Amino acid sequence: MKILVTGATGFIGNHVIQTLLRLNHDIIATSRNMEKARKFSWFDKVTYIPADLNENRENYFHFFEEPEIVIHLTWEGLPNYKDLFHFEKNLMSQYDFLRNLIIHGLKKLCVTGTCFEYGMQNGCLSEEMNTNPVTPYGLAKDCLRKFLEILHQKCNYSLTWIRLFYMYGNGQSEKSLLSQLEAAIQKGDKSFNMSGGEQLRDYLPVEKVAEYIVSIALQDRIQGIINCCSGKPISIRKFVENFLEERQSDISLNLGYYPYPDYDPMAFGGSNKKFNLISESDL
Repeated sequence: MKILVTGATGFIGNHVIQTLLRLNHDIIATSRNMEKARKFSWFDKVTYIPADLNENRENYFHFFEEPEIVIHLTWEGLPNYKDLFHFEKNLMSQYDFLRNLIIHGLKKLCVTGTCFEYGMQNGCLSEEMNTNPVTPYGLAKDCLRKFLEILHQKCNYSLTWIRLFYMYGNGQSEKSLLSQLEAAIQKGDKSFNMSGGEQLRDYLPVEKVAEYIVSIALQDRIQGIINCCSGKPISIRKFVENFLEERQSDISLNLGYYPYPDYDPMAFGGSNKKFNLISESDL
């Protein structure tokens, strides 16, 4: 099957491509920087087409060799969740690109959303809940989904919205919690500054996230919004302590140094009941 992966050189994209290669699919990968892409082990095993998706091309579907499925991962400016460019720039450029693919023939689109679409709602978050984003990032993603749902009413294509929660692993941002903690360990720091750590979050390793995205993209039984999560939230403090135990590090945690963020709730996790309806045989 011919599958286009946007954001190929990103944190998730790299792992999605590796998962698809293990399943022997015909992969078209795209990102803006070919030199960066050349550094990945998959580069010579895919059809790589560099592109800036903000360009105004007449027919992206033809440009990307008419893929059967698009797994759309790219999104600029993360992790700056509060910056206005998410809806001032990203929203419409993303919609224009995806609309271009669809009106020229794309039949199956899978887009990654975010748990930030849920806003400040606590508890177990299910796909049936109303969204109420409080950040520009969450708002832009939520609006993009709604735009695509309206377009879905007018164009004959299938739409799957994969709502991501928290993830970690090889290739994550240097600004992420575990990356900063690892840097502190490597420097020989005696303590690590963090919040109180009592927030409950739903974490998955990025390799598992990639597997879930691929399994969702390849199946046809379930469309619409699907949470990509573990269904088992854990406190950030426990998450960090588990990491330190694995690293056999005795660095102390300076809890309460940072205030809790004001853009996500104290305690939430994702319901994975809908994803569990997708059997492993769909891979």
